[in-house]
Amino acid sequence: MGPRRLQCRWEVGMVTALSRPPSWTRTQDEEVGDKTTSVIILAGEMLSVAEQFLEHQMHPTVIISAYRKALDDMIATLKEISTPVDVSNRELMLKIINSVDTTKAIKRWADLACNIALDAVKTVELEDNGRKELDIKKYTRKSWGGHGEQGCHPPQMRRFIKNPRILLLDCSLEYKKGESQTEIEITREEDFSCILQMEEEYIQQVCEDIIRLKPDLVITEKGISDLAQHYLVKANITAIRRVRKTDNNRIARACGARIASRTDDIREEDKIGSEYFAFLTECKDPKACTIILRGASKEILAEVERNLQDAMQVCHNVMIGPYLVPGGGVTEMRVAHSLKKKSKGMTGVNKWPYRSVANALEVIPRMFIQNCGASTIRLLTSLRAKHTQEGCQSWGVDGEAGVIVDMKDLGIWEPLAVKMQTYKTAVETAILLLRIDDIVSGQKKGDDRADDAGTEFHVRATRQLLAPCFKPGGSS
Repeated sequence: MGPRRLQCRWEVGMVTALSRPPSWTRTQDEEVGDKTTSVIILAGEMLSVAEQFLEHQMHPTVIISAYRKALDDMIATLKEISTPVDVSNRELMLKIINSVDTTKAIKRWADLACNIALDAVKTVELEDNGRKELDIKKYTRKSWGGHGEQGCHPPQMRRFIKNPRILLLDCSLEYKKGESQTEIEITREEDFSCILQMEEEYIQQVCEDIIRLKPDLVITEKGISDLAQHYLVKANITAIRRVRKTDNNRIARACGARIASRTDDIREEDKIGSEYFAFLTECKDPKACTIILRGASKEILAEVERNLQDAMQVCHNVMIGPYLVPGGGVTEMRVAHSLKKKSKGMTGVNKWPYRSVANALEVIPRMFIQNCGASTIRLLTSLRAKHTQEGCQSWGVDGEAGVIVDMKDLGIWEPLAVKMQTYKTAVETAILLLRIDDIVSGQKKGDDRADDAGTEFHVRATRQLLAPCFKPGGSS
């Protein structure tokens, strides 16, 4: 290697932050499934307001300490302004879910989508010893079709079975092949017939174990041989093969069955469009469900599925934590007003980074105003003035009309859990990037186009051996 020129410089990290949204928003999506864009915008703004302190040689540890104190006060303020909600009130729940879909592609069918989302979440709701479980990702599936080779075979099998006895398997109804290389030495012609006979006897024994239980429907995650199909047809048993593991788990939960791994331990099928679907209906107290979506193209279906997932996630968050906060930028303005008020009683250098968090929060209502094409300065100034008046703390930005209105009258609410997770993720992400000391870049000597064609590398040194990367919220 030839000599290299090293140039050390400080970069705030704003561009780095916005260029990798998936890693930033993964936590937000897994926890609450919403406001991933808000996390990126808010974290970027917090890094932006921190730049002035870094330029004045304020240590990042001081900024981080102020940000952590601001986060604690933000969460406390959110709990104070939150409003409890009765999750058993269907009309109120539909209004909350409808506020999500009214500005998306599914707006035309918002009422239908909201009812589907609410029914789906209530179906998978499970209470066990006072603990509520709502795993919509695992037990609620949105299907377009494309089930591969699964289905009923051969066609003589029944397509409609009322009150069936269902057997769930995760083993194959085929002769077991060797997992490693298997060699068989045959010296006589009769030996080959003997081997075939052994395979047939094994399949026959497996099918006899199933037939002995007299099921009407057999569902397995593996394959079914032609000989096994023959025996099952003779016994008037319908079989569905190669079902996904996740689908089998949902069927087990819906029917209250247990998946068997060995046969000795121990559907109605309709065509929609060009795909086949197996329907298990009228289950007693089902705790899993499937939503079938149909559309003109895969792109439309993908957008509808994403909108429906957002609606279901809102319903899920409200049922898990039945508290709401006003939307339309109201929460950010109220929290910012509270932080500015508390900063007046603070002393020391921590006061200024703490107050800058309040300024960063205003980026959310500012983005709302910009998106609707209104005057940002005029509306944001009016909104600040409104929140200083008594009884006007619920005023926010109407994203469609571009005016400030009372969000309570407009019916725009957000789950408290989503807002709290948004603030936590944004602040922790900003803190993580503030821990970066320097960025060291190297390039080939004498190459004017090194930025485009040269070798470039970045070494990011962090305090405490990158401990914050693996433990968010760790001390500095």
